[in-house]
Amino acid sequence: MRTATYFFIFLNLSLAVFEEPAVYPLPFLVTSLVEVLCLLVFFVRLTHFAKVTLRNVFWKDTKNICIMVAILLSLTDLAIYGVLRMYNVRSVRWSRIVRPIFLINFAESRQIRRAFRSIRNTLPEITYVFLLFMFSLLMFSLMALKLFGERNLQTAEGLPYFKNYLEIVFDLYVLVTTANSPDVMMPAFDFSSWYALFFIAFVIINTYIFMSLFLAVVYNNYKKHLKNEIRKLAYMKHRKMIEAFNLLKEEEGAQFVVREARWKQLVKLVAPDITNSHRELLLRISDDEQKGFIDKKSFIQLADLLNIQVITLKIRSHPLGQWMPRVYKSAVSRFLHSMVRHRGFVWTYDVIILINAMFIALDEETPYISYAEWVFLALYIIEILLKVYTYEPRAFFGKNQFWNWFDTLIIFAALTATILNTTLKSTMKYNSQQILDIVFILRVLRLIRIVDSIQRFRVIINTLINIVPTMLTFGGLTLVVYCVFAIVGMELFHGKIQFFPANSNAPHALECGNPALKDSLFARGKYCKNNFNNFASSFIVLMELTVVNQWHVFANGFANVTVQPVKLYFIAFHIVMVIIIVNIFVSFILEAFFVEYSLEKSEVETAIEQKIQELGMGVQEDELQDEQLLDNMETAEHDLEGEGGTKPQSKGLMFKIASKRYRTVDALLQRMFEAEIPLEEEGPSFEEILNLSPTAAAPSNLTSERAA
Repeated sequence: MRTATYFFIFLNLSLAVFEEPAVYPLPFLVTSLVEVLCLLVFFVRLTHFAKVTLRNVFWKDTKNICIMVAILLSLTDLAIYGVLRMYNVRSVRWSRIVRPIFLINFAESRQIRRAFRSIRNTLPEITYVFLLFMFSLLMFSLMALKLFGERNLQTAEGLPYFKNYLEIVFDLYVLVTTANSPDVMMPAFDFSSWYALFFIAFVIINTYIFMSLFLAVVYNNYKKHLKNEIRKLAYMKHRKMIEAFNLLKEEEGAQFVVREARWKQLVKLVAPDITNSHRELLLRISDDEQKGFIDKKSFIQLADLLNIQVITLKIRSHPLGQWMPRVYKSAVSRFLHSMVRHRGFVWTYDVIILINAMFIALDEETPYISYAEWVFLALYIIEILLKVYTYEPRAFFGKNQFWNWFDTLIIFAALTATILNTTLKSTMKYNSQQILDIVFILRVLRLIRIVDSIQRFRVIINTLINIVPTMLTFGGLTLVVYCVFAIVGMELFHGKIQFFPANSNAPHALECGNPALKDSLFARGKYCKNNFNNFASSFIVLMELTVVNQWHVFANGFANVTVQPVKLYFIAFHIVMVIIIVNIFVSFILEAFFVEYSLEKSEVETAIEQKIQELGMGVQEDELQDEQLLDNMETAEHDLEGEGGTKPQSKGLMFKIASKRYRTVDALLQRMFEAEIPLEEEGPSFEEILNLSPTAAAPSNLTSERAA
């Protein structure tokens, strides 16, 4: 359901590529039918959601109303546009701007909605800082008008310098972004060196102080509201786990418990992909004393247990040890094993990778460099063969052994490409190195492995991996903003600027097809291909505006071919994208790094690790039956059969926690608040959870009567 919903959402958004003005034009009938199909799927999805949701809850949910309104507006606009098109009347497809609503408001897009809520909740505080910033900008603009307006100064293009107040405001706003520095200062600086003090003061106050203040305000409010969101989720999860316990509980003496059989059924239902051994490990943690039931406190921790990634390592003997035991266990073989397992072996090949990177940077035509590549290739192949000889192959190429797969694929790709290139040279006098270029680049990427081997760098890499889901969330947020501004930009600027090849004889080709751009920085910079003539070009322009550099040239260029007030479009995009969204993204990265650096292992992680250490070795997955794990798990120090047990150790499984990597970002952030929620308490009611404010403390007067 989730995959299908996202497919049709992105299909609906991608229609802008095929609609006028189109990158790849399709008939109006085709795009209309596809849009109607997408709207029909959205309606069916909404109807399905309504059937599984209480009626009063469904109609009170704002996102459902937004989806219904968006469907209705899209159908209405499509019908009106189609009728007007039949009579050759040009109109605007104004409903395209509401298409991103589907990406935001469906239930599958909870993370994107949370990001938008963070923006909405942060706006009031940002507004006060922005108003103060605008006051400073207007005051400096007024001073600039009085200081330079009567000096009869000119810009490098020969235009009057700081004569118009609104143009001064725009130029100084651009200076805040540093895009026109030091050009905007030079006429005044050439007239008198003392005038540089004015611009220095402006940059210090507005660029360094106010922009830093924006980041501080955004970060503080984002963190506050994010904590509130996560706290709501934590309470909601806590309460739902208690409700599940109340549904499954049975009386055992003076307490209520969940029987082991029901617990297993539940875990199989909610986590069908985990192995039997992993499930039995979680059972041993929840039922530590093997009573045959799980108490309330342990049951509530089940969701947290499932959120921790536990890697199951199967212990197998090497096939060569079974086929050639005398050779594989000989003194020479054992020496090779100890050499490959030694840390010095890794360091040696790290040095070889660094040297190989230096050789790749040298001249490829030198014969010695060409021969050296064969030497390095042979060393890499020897490394792979030694590792496969030392480590059990199925463990070496396990699904969690990323670097082993990466190294092997790169080396054998390089070997194949080198042989192919040499063969072509000898038979066809083929002199190009293009086949090897990509392989050389990929081999340089092995340097990343060296970075991952350093502890402090590994923390950073783990953090980057943890925030990938949220990076995708902000990617969706950026997509929404880009779609809205791209559609508005196409309506405002479509056809105003044209791109012509360098040898074109078309009129005004040097002015991007518009005489209004004659002698402008836009035309002289040859920015003609940066236009809003289709959806793809619009995205490229918006990406360039996000980078900020030269954005004022774009704004002035499009203002010259339309009207000056369209500069507000570019200012609005800078405020929304750069000041707000980028700062919120930076805030999340800061928070993720603080969490990664400051938090120790959680109580749940500690419990898992203690149980793994206690149990040690397990049993083979293919020998495992539902009731047999406890009979087969044992170590030399802790025999599960009790004192005097004589059962020998068996081949089995080893468990380990996958570093600090979590299944979801919510699981990572929720660790900050786990101490605030007592596990034995029922927790606040649903109404109290939904009404929690960012400044509210964790409820302390929690009673079980409310849940009953």
